[in-house]
Amino acid sequence: MGKSKSAGGQGTPATMALSRAKVDFTLHPYEHDPNAQAYGEEAADALGVPHTRIFKTLVAEVDGGLAVAVVPVAGRLDLKALAAALGGKRAAMAEAAKVERVTGYVVGGISPLGQRKRLPTVVDSSALSFETIYFSAGRRGLQIETSPAELVRLAEAVTAAIAKTG
Repeated sequence: MGKSKSAGGQGTPATMALSRAKVDFTLHPYEHDPNAQAYGEEAADALGVPHTRIFKTLVAEVDGGLAVAVVPVAGRLDLKALAAALGGKRAAMAEAAKVERVTGYVVGGISPLGQRKRLPTVVDSSALSFETIYFSAGRRGLQIETSPAELVRLAEAVTAAIAKTG
């Protein structure tokens, strides 16, 4: 995996954060379909990557504060598990407009890195079973591939089983 930075005007706050931290990563651009509803699945299919290795970034409200959950596109976020991982009681998905305002990213292109405001972050523990994982680089049509340990370190995340399948 080579360091593939902001070539071709693809620099985003997420890629800049990785570059500043001197983390090895690879950018994977793909043609985004504006009609796509499931952005993570679209990325996985376009890049030919198993749905278990592409992770989506979701934002939820946990006991009134926002938190980031990074889960495989093959699964769904377990809100109770997310709340428990952060020492909270209740979690619900956050409103899209609020998420975009706080993170600085658009839905479908939210990266767990380089957000306007650092939010508590939980990465699903399944990520640790892969040498590298993919997640949004901060815009639709662009994925970052890097080691899950680097994502956890840079996002100052905790890991927990927060995804459920089916």
